[in-house]
Amino acid sequence: MGPARRRVTYAEYLELEAGSDVRHEYVAGEVLAMAGGSVEHGRLISRLGAVLSRTLDGRPCVVLPADVRVRIRASDRATYPDLHVVCSEIERDPDDDHAVVNPTVIIEVLSDTTAAADRGDTFADYRRLRSLREYVLVSQRERRIDVYRRDGRRWHLDEYGSGERVAFESIAVELAVDDVYVDGLGVIVDATTRP
Repeated sequence: MGPARRRVTYAEYLELEAGSDVRHEYVAGEVLAMAGGSVEHGRLISRLGAVLSRTLDGRPCVVLPADVRVRIRASDRATYPDLHVVCSEIERDPDDDHAVVNPTVIIEVLSDTTAAADRGDTFADYRRLRSLREYVLVSQRERRIDVYRRDGRRWHLDEYGSGERVAFESIAVELAVDDVYVDGLGVIVDATTRP
């Protein structure tokens, strides 16, 4: 058995992040390097971010990219969602001016290495954010978007596929699933689409 990993304080984590070219998650004293994404992953994030930003233009909502942290104090976690939307005044963590604590919607593009965590522990921690109304998982393997919605204390899942319109009820946005998978040049982002 190897040596035990040293746990760090949140302040130490912030020092590490400030001097690093690699982003890290903070999970209850552990610092975990985040893997880079594929080209397809990046294109899906860019496309969805652009569509949402354009659709929300003029509303009191802001779409924030993956380089803005979300702090979940209730589970002692800080992470970088692929996208998140805040539809009120942005609230920052008192210990971390670069971390938002009140996202309305969090969006993750699934990858082979993150899918289990995005559906499991990560989602469990996100659910502890009182502001969060919808948690969105976007597949890279097929034209599929899963939206988990808060209904009081419970969460329920709505699945959307090719030919359907996905509804983000908490921000009053609806868009075609297929539009997310086609970039501005008409190129299909998801080359492995299944019928």
